[in-house]
Amino acid sequence: MKHISLISILAALVLVSCTPTYGSTGDWPEEPSVKPGPEEPKDTTGTGADTTKPIDPPVEPDPITRKPRYIWIDSSANFPYYANSKENIIADLQKVKDALFTDIVVEVRPTFGDVLFKNSVVEQTNCLYAWVDGVYSKVEKTTDWDYLQVFIEEGHKLGLRVHAAMNTMVGGRLVKGNKLGLFYRDEQKAREWGCVLNTGSGLKNTMDVATSSGVKFMNPAHPEVQEFLCNLLKDLAKYDLDGIFLDRARYDGLDSDFSETSRKAFEEYIGMEVRNFPDDILAPGTTKLPDSYPPYLTKWLEFRVKTIYDFMVKARAAVKSVNPKIRFGVYVGGWYSSYYDVGVNWADQSYDPHLTYKWATKDYMKYGYADLMDQMLIGAYANPSNVYGTNEWTMQGFCMLAKAKAGNGCPLISGGPDVGNWNVGDLTQAQVQDAVTKSVDACINACDGYFVFDICHLRLHPEYWDCLQKGIFTFLANQK
Repeated sequence: MKHISLISILAALVLVSCTPTYGSTGDWPEEPSVKPGPEEPKDTTGTGADTTKPIDPPVEPDPITRKPRYIWIDSSANFPYYANSKENIIADLQKVKDALFTDIVVEVRPTFGDVLFKNSVVEQTNCLYAWVDGVYSKVEKTTDWDYLQVFIEEGHKLGLRVHAAMNTMVGGRLVKGNKLGLFYRDEQKAREWGCVLNTGSGLKNTMDVATSSGVKFMNPAHPEVQEFLCNLLKDLAKYDLDGIFLDRARYDGLDSDFSETSRKAFEEYIGMEVRNFPDDILAPGTTKLPDSYPPYLTKWLEFRVKTIYDFMVKARAAVKSVNPKIRFGVYVGGWYSSYYDVGVNWADQSYDPHLTYKWATKDYMKYGYADLMDQMLIGAYANPSNVYGTNEWTMQGFCMLAKAKAGNGCPLISGGPDVGNWNVGDLTQAQVQDAVTKSVDACINACDGYFVFDICHLRLHPEYWDCLQKGIFTFLANQK
């Protein structure tokens, strides 16, 4: 259906203005307007896809029906384009507005753990590594303006809500021989705070283990790690933000953390000593649940989600102590059925996974943290051939299931696709573009909002802007 055919729908809508002004206090801005496209648009993609741009969209008739649309801005992937150019930031934010998104999420703590904002806790970096023209390269920011502040100021000028995102439990990264972050500057911190992995050759600090991602995780159970991160969040909350999202607020994997700190905390939690450690929890080298569970495995999984829950309590309190109006939230993957491996229960406490999953104890549900969140972003990262459905690994299914599991606790659950890191299979470009458009309908109507990762993919595939605009426009036109 071409956009122009929506005129008849628009004529039937009663248009009202919902909020006359916009600030950084959590108000909902008026819907951004869209510039009319050319009268006779041309297919510039070579695929035959419909690239017609819509006329000005409707204003949603009732604030209650408003559903936010978030776009994520990864730190490293976008740094070469933004680091030294306010003009590029401003131009992209205008595209965000024109495509009818309402919110941006600016990642300001990359996976190596230093940050892109002013703080008193960890190094503020002016250097990131990113892929530039097919080569992994060092990118330096040579300007003196505040990276995050520019997004805040320019985003608010356009009526966009601006959120900051942090990779949370990360302390360093080794990539292509480049040693980045706190753990590579401070060996003592790396040994004390770094997670300990249960490898096939014994318990080893993360700094001594090569991983595919190169990311060096902190131990979430270490009290000093939690204090460090909460102090960092307090500094971030001093900015004029609308929200803060935590990413990677989790364990590295099923094989972490097996440090003495975690062992003692676990033994205190269960009230007994684990004499055969770690084998009575998980055999060395195990990265997936075994068919036969060791005696303490399920209680260990419960302990891990409690650890993350307790951290989230502290993290929320840290943010709200500085600015109670900032929305506290988290990004998680929608694949709840296997999310136990990173020690996270993002469901509401009314949802009991023990009834469905062997790995969940009866008390596992006590540590669902959805009720601590003002908003959640769900990665509905299915392939473009799986837009609709009711199960995990479909975009719609991811969002439906997340809403069912977490919706009683968190009032705002938004999900959506990764439009770059997916398997297109045998789909044509036109079919992939159609999937991008349909992802809006599939996700936004299954939960409370829409989310897309990442703006760098839209730069690589500029036709996606029109695809997303078309999907959001259709959603708005169908609001009653």
